[in-house]
Amino acid sequence: MAVSLIHELLLYAVYFAPRGKKRLLNLGHQLAQRHLSGMDKLIGLVGDAGAGKSQLIRGIFPGLELTNDDEGLNIRPLPILRDTERSFFSSHTYHIDVRFESAFTQMYELVEAVKRAIEQDKRVIIEHFDLIYPYLDINAEILIGIGEEVIVTRPDIFGPLPKDLADIVFKSLKYRKMAHTAEDLTCKVLEEKMGMEHSQIHGDVRHGFVLEFFDKPDIDIEAVEKSVEEYIKQRIDISYLDDNHISIGGDMTYHCTGPRLHVRNTEEILNFSLIKELKYNPISKAYTLVGLVGPEHGHDSKDLNKFNI
Repeated sequence: MAVSLIHELLLYAVYFAPRGKKRLLNLGHQLAQRHLSGMDKLIGLVGDAGAGKSQLIRGIFPGLELTNDDEGLNIRPLPILRDTERSFFSSHTYHIDVRFESAFTQMYELVEAVKRAIEQDKRVIIEHFDLIYPYLDINAEILIGIGEEVIVTRPDIFGPLPKDLADIVFKSLKYRKMAHTAEDLTCKVLEEKMGMEHSQIHGDVRHGFVLEFFDKPDIDIEAVEKSVEEYIKQRIDISYLDDNHISIGGDMTYHCTGPRLHVRNTEEILNFSLIKELKYNPISKAYTLVGLVGPEHGHDSKDLNKFNI
């Protein structure tokens, strides 16, 4: 009863959208525990390509067979369409990537399949839900948007609409990509020019990143910042290499747990800066190095995550 009440009262919840695969899977697990009900039949996800929707879905629904993903998986025929045609829904949960499927299937067919599955008490998880909503005209019971942040809401007849989330997350994803690339460049400088071991603890801050160290690092923060700025000025291409590495400039390989979530070229990183002091967290007993990107930084370092209401 308490969980149901929490669901009814939820306007929206906001989480940092992590950049690494493991952290995305972990967040998905947390979302499932906090927000998902066993009775939910229609779940919509909104976000641009490469935002991490597939990994988030895997965290929320472990073992679910996705019909297509970044690794090139492409299940044909689409299970929900196959089962609609034979009028027998053999699975409890179905997955659809509307942007991908709309290249092969008429929208009215996808809409009919979703409605038929819901009528049979099946669950349908839809990526790019904002694209099918105008034709489906049924809002998701739980709607998740992923950009720089992950926004979770339970719409009612008064909204929010999928487009409301899309307008937010599509615009903010660029900051997450900037921050991730700047984070990897900073780690590269710390390792190769400062002789430091790679930080194993990565955190988040609005329009930026956090590196944590349990031993106070002896580094020249301004020198680190200048070295990263040099990479940015050189307009170096950043590209996916494999699931654990990116290519920097075509001839440098660097380990990364979220290789698809980067800007294409370092020149896309705007207004990079490092806060010129290591912030100490007395609770975790860790020293933090904070990097920022995006809008001009004229802020209070103690209030970087200020609510934008």
